[in-house]
Amino acid sequence: MTTHDTIPLFSTNPDHDFEIRTALGHAVEGAADIGEVLAATAHIGKNDHEAWFTAWNSLAERTAETAATAEAAGHRVSAAEAYLRASAYYSVAVNATSALPDSSDLVPTFRKQRASWESFVSLTAMARASHVDIPFELSSLPGYFFRPTTDLGANGVTLVAVNGSDGSLAGLWAACVAPALKRGYNVLVFDGPGQQSQLFERNIPFRPDWENILTPVYDFVSRQKGVDPARIGLYGISQGSFWVARALAFEHRYAAAITDPGLVDVSTSWVSQLPKSLMKLIDDGKNARFDTEMGIAMKLSPATARTWQFRARPYGATGYAETINAVRACTIADIASRITTPLLITDPQGEQFWPGQAEQLATLTPSVSTIVHFTEAEGANGHCQPMARSLTAQRMFDWLDDTLYSRIPAVVSSGKLGS
Repeated sequence: MTTHDTIPLFSTNPDHDFEIRTALGHAVEGAADIGEVLAATAHIGKNDHEAWFTAWNSLAERTAETAATAEAAGHRVSAAEAYLRASAYYSVAVNATSALPDSSDLVPTFRKQRASWESFVSLTAMARASHVDIPFELSSLPGYFFRPTTDLGANGVTLVAVNGSDGSLAGLWAACVAPALKRGYNVLVFDGPGQQSQLFERNIPFRPDWENILTPVYDFVSRQKGVDPARIGLYGISQGSFWVARALAFEHRYAAAITDPGLVDVSTSWVSQLPKSLMKLIDDGKNARFDTEMGIAMKLSPATARTWQFRARPYGATGYAETINAVRACTIADIASRITTPLLITDPQGEQFWPGQAEQLATLTPSVSTIVHFTEAEGANGHCQPMARSLTAQRMFDWLDDTLYSRIPAVVSSGKLGS
């Protein structure tokens, strides 16, 4: 199934094509250079997965070297820009190596990705950035709190941004953070369970109960100087949309939220690919037999095995049936009606992973939700509108501005504004 009839394919491999489109979309906020991406990926064969990793890793290495040279020469702007691109390119290499039989390069590549990001954060003049550790259960969630460099930031409006299942902070910067900062928002980003440093360095897997993550996150960000607790918004991209929607069914203090796109049941993108006879084995409790038959199927389809390895890793499960059951726990079909927070739901034409779920979420939350459609004619089709991120930011933030700025401002004398 193709969802990109208006814009020609960049690769006949649908996963590669989507990664390229996502990278090109990041260029609008400096997290990619179009020529670099297209040149690096131009001659990679459809099933040459080693070459796919090598291309992105080599591009990242070259770009990081450019950044280091610029930094050493005192060119801070050039260095920051190149470090941001390098981090975004390394993130594609991380995803690529995660699907290879030998994943020994996975953690080292991630550490280079994060090192480039850290260098960008330390050098950028686009925001005032702070490292933060958000208290969480018996540990903490590592994150970054960004404040705009303009006087617009004195209004205390703040956005908490939740990444997807495999997204990098460089990608989240392009999708959400940079557009928010331009509009005067403070922005908090962090690694939650199963994401980035939590997965690769702490071996902490996904969990569905994100009300237990986004509640302490709200508690933390609402106490930060210059933040108006009554005007904190929430944004989730890709699978982050599920975590956001799930949390909102229990945590009602966020003033507004965006799911990009709407997502109700994560498991549909998994189980829709499996025969009903196989799924019946799980439903009947025959997990061992399910695992046996899946193991045979994976040997017959190396491409499927690669995808499974990549997608299953963050769930931390040991068997095929255990993984499916973990994914099936990621649904809000029975609790979405509890959401009382004003909710913007993006709905791209040709959504390839969770088709129809934006409309489903809107139907489950009719009193609070607004759905905004994106079309192929606009070049805005496909999961998360990868080639139309400026259009996406305009529609999201115009709605968010109208929603958050309509709320009664906090009292200036409280000391939480104007700093």
